[in-house]
Amino acid sequence: MTPPTLAAELTPTDVPAAAFLDPLAARRGSAVLSDVSSLVRPRIAVMVLVTVVAAAWLTAGRPDDLLPLAGLLVGTTLVAASSSIANQILERHTDRLMPRTAGRPLAAGRLSPSAGWRLAFLTLAAGLAVSVLSVGWQPAAAAAATWLLYVLAYTPLKRITPLNTAVGAVAGALPVAIGWLAADGPARLAAGDTRAALAVAALGTVLYLWQFPHFMAIAWLYRSDYAAAGARMLTVVDPSGLRAGGQALAAALAMLPAGLVLAVPSGSIRMFLAAAVAGSVYLLASIRFAIRRDDESARCLLLVSLGSLLGVLTAAIVFGGPA
Repeated sequence: MTPPTLAAELTPTDVPAAAFLDPLAARRGSAVLSDVSSLVRPRIAVMVLVTVVAAAWLTAGRPDDLLPLAGLLVGTTLVAASSSIANQILERHTDRLMPRTAGRPLAAGRLSPSAGWRLAFLTLAAGLAVSVLSVGWQPAAAAAATWLLYVLAYTPLKRITPLNTAVGAVAGALPVAIGWLAADGPARLAAGDTRAALAVAALGTVLYLWQFPHFMAIAWLYRSDYAAAGARMLTVVDPSGLRAGGQALAAALAMLPAGLVLAVPSGSIRMFLAAAVAGSVYLLASIRFAIRRDDESARCLLLVSLGSLLGVLTAAIVFGGPA
């Protein structure tokens, strides 16, 4: 009998020792995980999933059966991953020109465009199939529309016009429609449930407006990168930052009442206060950026944008459900 191999003798607690014995394999595994993370951008996917859950919750509350919702979230994750991969395929040449993105797998040449397209279409098809089987064709159609808008409209427009942000903001708000449709929103509206429709419409408006200050902060911080890559961001066509600051301020100002409307259907004072605080802090950070237009204020606005969105979405799920 041949002696057992080292791998066969290892227990789960010995895995770190195995990695130590084969540091090259450990580095390869870490590099693969890093590339996968770069391709699918999990933080964006998580934001999309939380948005879908919040919209479904505002529409119908807690579902009797969680399995369809779980299937929808898996399908949406796959579609979001596909859109990210397709975006990086189309932008691989410009990504090479920006230090922030030059190390991405497609930009660096570690993944070929043909392999990337196969992966993008495979995850898209799988995601749409899982969504259809879990909750029907309407939420899947909304997910497909989000993919098309993000990949075929927003991505190429970045090199053509500063209006790309407005188009991208629509794609960013469309996951609200996925959750609403999955929770039978149209049927509920037809039956007279205007409360849920108002809450979801307000959530979609908040998400649309939220993206302008967020992206203006990013566009300012990386304006030299975008300029080198030929991207037509607002901070590139107007280096003074006046237009970017004005757009961020206008959107944050409009977002404040939209967030308050989000609290109306539930009648929750805690939801109202959470929306008011999140919107006010976001507005103050946008005012500061519009006045100062420097890296410090842009970085502050970026951090505040993430915190305010997390606060609104959390409050919507915790306090804003059906009364």
